[in-house]
Formats: sequence, C-alpha cells, structure tokens
Amino acid sequence: MVKVSTIGLDIGKKVFQVHGVDAAGMVTVNRPLRRGQVLAFFAKLAAPCLVGLEACATSHYWARELRKLGHAVRLIAPAYAKAYVRRNKTDAADAAGICEAVSRPAMRFVGIKTPEQQAAAGLHKVRTLLLKQRTMTSNALRSLMAEFGIVVAHGPQHVGELVALLADPHEHRIPAPLHDGLKRLVDTLAALAEQIAAVDAQILGWGRADATCRHLITIPGYGPILSSAMAAMVVDPTVFRSGRDFAASLGLVPRQDGTGGKVRLGPISKRGNGYLRRLLVNGAMAVLCGRHARKDPWLAKLLATKKRKVAAVALANKMARFGWVVMMRQEDFRARPAAA
Repeated sequence: MVKVSTIGLDIGKKVFQVHGVDAAGMVTVNRPLRRGQVLAFFAKLAAPCLVGLEACATSHYWARELRKLGHAVRLIAPAYAKAYVRRNKTDAADAAGICEAVSRPAMRFVGIKTPEQQAAAGLHKVRTLLLKQRTMTSNALRSLMAEFGIVVAHGPQHVGELVALLADPHEHRIPAPLHDGLKRLVDTLAALAEQIAAVDAQILGWGRADATCRHLITIPGYGPILSSAMAAMVVDPTVFRSGRDFAASLGLVPRQDGTGGKVRLGPISKRGNGYLRRLLVNGAMAVLCGRHARKDPWLAKLLATKKRKVAAVALANKMARFGWVVMMRQEDFRARPAAA
C-alpha cells in the first residue's frame, strides 16, 4: 500500500471520493469508493493519517468510525473547504480541496459529536419538525374555515375556538363533507400536541442527566430547550478563544464590509447555527418582557435607546458569551453584585 499522510474524503450517499497525498505533498491516491469499501480501504493503510471531511450529513458517523481505526479526523465547515476547490465542482475537485484545507495551520475545525450528543441534537430536530407540522395543520384549519366566514384572532391560543365551533352540533356554516375533513385536522393537531409533549419530556430528562445542561439553565433567559440544545450542539467550547468569538460563530455580531481602511458595520451576519441563534433571541425576548428587565441598568439603558428587537439581539449576544464561560468553567452562573 502506498504511503499516505493526508487524505481528503468527499462523502456521499453511495459514492465517496478519496484524495491522498504523501509527506511531500505528491498525490498518491485519487479514486472513488463505494460506501461498503470505505472502512476497508482505511483499515488497509500502512500508517494512520490525517483525514479531512466536510461537516455535513453523516460526517460525524464517519469521523467516529475512522477514529476507531486510529486516524486523526478533522471536520471542516463546507464554506471553508469551498475556498480551496479549483474551477468546476466535482467529487474529485471537492476531495482535493478538502485535502488542501485540512493541512492549513490556520484552518478552523468542527468538533466531532459523540453518539449521545448527536442523539440529543437529533431530538431537537424531531421537535422542530413536529412544531412545523402543527403550524401547517393549524394554518390549514384557519384558511379552510375562513372560506366560510369563520375567522378568529391570530395566535395558536385561538385555534381552540375553531375546534369548539367544529364540535358544536348547532354550527351549520360548513358543509358536511368538509366538516368531517376538518375534524380529521383537529385529531391531527391533538396527536401532534401529544407527540410534542413527549419529545419535550425526553429533552428535559436528557438535560437533567447532563452536567453542562444543568449549569447552563442557571443563566437568565436559558430554559430547558435552549440549555439542552447548547449542551448537545456545542461539542468543544475550547475551540473558541473567547465568548465573543463564540457569539460571532452564531451570527450574533454585525457583518463587516469595508475596503481602503474603511470598515462599515451592517446587520448581524446570521452565520452559524440558526437554531441556537433563534433560541437565544427567544430567550432574550423573554427576559426583556419580564418584570426585572428595567431593574438592570444595562438593559434599561438599552431599551431606552434601541428598539425592543434590537435590544433582544444584543442581549442574545451577551447570553451566548455567558453560555461559553459557563461551559468552559463547568459551574453555575453567578450574577454580578448590584452596585451600591
């Protein structure tokens, strides 16, 4: 077997592309592999090597399997690997670009999730999907009943009024064929509510068993959903130099555009994990709507000079930095003593 020191692996559903170089940077391997041949190929290598993969679907599974074979595995964000792809996008070009990117000393890598962390993160995706299905079903119920002049106020809390109208035997504004179909939508909503409650209970149970989640939930604005999502999706907080870098990775800082020495700050970049960013902003809005928001001098000044949603994003940035410190120190949040 030829000697390989660095490999770029472009993963797919069925076909994988391998691009390997030796210590001198000369290409020694450049071939496609079927899914069933991948682990056998890496097991036959003469010595462990550095393997780079894009952080995409199934990448954490392959990273764990290759680690078991003794290889050093690094996951790269697809946006960072794309800069090293030359000309047309093909599997061979992608693998070569990954191989080049993983050898760069300044490259930033993605932490590899454990099976437990990946399962917890997947549970959050199941919850998000169920919430979307509930929203779609309630919107369908609203629109179909509005066709017959039955309209209620906005918000999920008012959907019960529509359900009550369908259950009323004296309500005859909706013809019989559609009336039966709308009852099936009501049954779907009830089933989705039960499933969401069950998933929430599972997330809460996982959070109670995780030490990082128990520390995170002590931060103001952090609930069980946000705390468990942060503990599951932020694999290694040490890859960030500071809490400010962590907040920037979630897209909670202004986007910078400039040239000629002039830098202009725009809206937030919205890069990184959009799910965590959304939960942080929702938690910040909950803090701002609380009765103690005006008692905090920083928040009071922020609310006096900025719009509420702008203030929520600024507070979400601060909450992200608090979360990074708590994860690094593995201790509960301690509020700053009030000034005399």
